[in-house]
Amino acid sequence: MITVVGEGLVDLIEDPSGVATAHPGGSPANVAVALGRLGQPATLLTQLGDDAYGRLLRAHLAGSGVRLDPASLSDLPSTSVARTRVGADGQAGYDFDIDWRSFPRRALTDVGAGSDCLHTGSLATVLAPGADDVLALVRDRRATTMISYDPNCRPSLMGEPAAVLRRVEELVAASDVVKVSREDLAWLHPGRGHERVGREWLDRGAVLVVVTCGDRGAWAGTRRGEVRVDAPPVRVVDTVGAGDAFTAGLLAALAQRDLLGAARRAALDTADPATIAAVLRDAARVAAWTCGRKGADPPTRAQLTAPPVPA
Repeated sequence: MITVVGEGLVDLIEDPSGVATAHPGGSPANVAVALGRLGQPATLLTQLGDDAYGRLLRAHLAGSGVRLDPASLSDLPSTSVARTRVGADGQAGYDFDIDWRSFPRRALTDVGAGSDCLHTGSLATVLAPGADDVLALVRDRRATTMISYDPNCRPSLMGEPAAVLRRVEELVAASDVVKVSREDLAWLHPGRGHERVGREWLDRGAVLVVVTCGDRGAWAGTRRGEVRVDAPPVRVVDTVGAGDAFTAGLLAALAQRDLLGAARRAALDTADPATIAAVLRDAARVAAWTCGRKGADPPTRAQLTAPPVPA
């Protein structure tokens, strides 16, 4: 079981002509949906409105086999929204209208208990006041479960990078698996190579650090060494949800190799480079499939038996 903590929202995706269509989204919710489609039992702790967009998200989660954690705030006045603009090259830009509230502490007592992994990231780890609850939950669960984290930075909403970096590094120090994009690192650490930052994050306490580099593939570092893999060729429709699909593919691939869970932390720490490279290739394949479809629409496990639409 993997518990995912963070925002679910509706993406109003504009095509190059300016026409907008509503799609379920939110980075952590996207990860949970992709996990469910890949056959990994997933539970999502989130915050939803009692409105049409909230109902859209609930149906989307249930349709992918994702369980909504009972501690979720599910009766807010409105559901958070992101307006996503997709350029002619398929790259996405975002504007957000999001509310991330505090959770009653007693409601979080059982969140993540018994899970092999607790994953979080993006806006839920930065936006006050709820971000402090997420950090406290991560720290509380570290002894009994593996922690996964993706900063998934949104500069238009997160504020100054120096302030965000302090929270990011607190979460890196409390996490086992950290996945981050090259674009995130360029914003958090301008002018510094992603391999160098990845090595520093290993020194801070992470067991596995993965940096995604778009069509240039991915890099990963552990204490046993570093590996790089190429990105599968794919005809890109848009990149919405691709990073989240990679994260889900990464966690699913680790689970398939019995490398998730607090008891497997040492095994992950000593995994050989060939195993880590195979994990990255599996994750990149899930991301490539998602790039070949509109919106955050990750593949099922059965669909992965066929190649993505080539470039």
